Amino acid sequence: MASTQKLDTYHKALTINLDTSSFGSFAEIGAGQEVARWFLLVGGASGTVAKTISAYDKEVSDDLYGAGSRYVSKQRLEAMLDNEWTQLLTQLSKTRGSQTRFFCFVDTVSARNFAGTNDAHGWIGLRFQLQPGGPPNDILLHINMRDPSNALQQQAIGILGVNLIYAAFYESQSQESFLEGLAQDVAGERIEIDYVDLHGPAFESVDRRTLLVELVRNGLAEAVFFPAKGSAVPPTEVLYKKAIVLAPGHFGHTDPARSQVHLELLSSAIQELHGDLGETKSAPVGFFCLSFAPPTPKEPIPEIPDLLGRIDPLLADGGDVLLFRKPELYHMTALVNRHTQAPVRFVGGLSMVIRAFEDIYGNLEGKLLEALSRLFAQNVRIYVHPMAVADLQEWLKNASITGWEWSETDGWISASELRRAPPLGHLYAYLLASNFFVPIRHPTQA
Repeated sequence: MASTQKLDTYHKALTINLDTSSFGSFAEIGAGQEVARWFLLVGGASGTVAKTISAYDKEVSDDLYGAGSRYVSKQRLEAMLDNEWTQLLTQLSKTRGSQTRFFCFVDTVSARNFAGTNDAHGWIGLRFQLQPGGPPNDILLHINMRDPSNALQQQAIGILGVNLIYAAFYESQSQESFLEGLAQDVAGERIEIDYVDLHGPAFESVDRRTLLVELVRNGLAEAVFFPAKGSAVPPTEVLYKKAIVLAPGHFGHTDPARSQVHLELLSSAIQELHGDLGETKSAPVGFFCLSFAPPTPKEPIPEIPDLLGRIDPLLADGGDVLLFRKPELYHMTALVNRHTQAPVRFVGGLSMVIRAFEDIYGNLEGKLLEALSRLFAQNVRIYVHPMAVADLQEWLKNASITGWEWSETDGWISASELRRAPPLGHLYAYLLASNFFVPIRHPTQA
């Protein structure tokens, strides 16, 4: 029985070792055998550890888990879980099955290499029973490692693995308690968890989409991905080495006409970027982008049902969605550039550009200049579609923003017709003349 006291990693591992009802195996590829090491270190491991294995060699790994999949992938993780679980039950069910909750912990990880040139990420899985002889339950995680050295990344993997096993057995009463236990002492700054998948009767009441949103809200992930078709995957699966178009917005209006305009704007931006790249390049991919930030500073942080209520219409209309933790465009640039060096384009109206100029950026020493330099790093541009005069006026009034002037054409204002008084006006004119801001047509214009 778990204590209500918050335990550190050492005492979590010891608690599991002293619980005679749980027994399992560990299979770890990459970043050492740091999870198993905790259970061997704290004492009493004979009550918990059936086996530890680390199949580092590719031929050995293929022989155990099958060839044909990437070594750091969900497919390899699932093959490891199936193999280790079958072996555990085959060897021990007759002698221990009536009184033992079996579990298998597996991971396949690419920790930081010596040159620091690889993508430090991994997949972690746990299959476990909540009672002897009970059905299995699965927890699958995708992680990004943020520590600067291989040794620190190994250490973080060890802590996370112990947290996962402990949370599964003792802290799964609610999504909140499970995530809090999983994240303790490691998630956020050291390890980012940007994907969770749960299977089994232990999780029948869990809403998987809500759990993904919780990862962002609790600071465990910088972004999560919601696909219009198919199952959710980590952001890296859809961003890796792709040319990207991002369409940030609040998307509070969910009527079909508005949704169609959103889709047409994103589609036109994808076509624009494809034209810039040339027909020989693969087609760019586009995403609608939302964040937890309220539309204005005076409004509260949105609740999860509100966010899902804005995401669902976009998905229903065929648009893929990235949900970001932070609203600033330069944060979106930073995340995307972790996974691709190809061109990145934002698409939005004049309100998006004005907001980028008017935000305070008090968290940055260089304020606006630093924000813009981060935003436009590594081949980033903004496709700016025009706004109707009445729409822009209403938006400026609601946002309490002044100082912008414009001329208009047939009731529309384009990026080239927008002006700001100096000195910000000089910066705006430079970005426009240098093609960082690229005016494009609006789908509803004649």
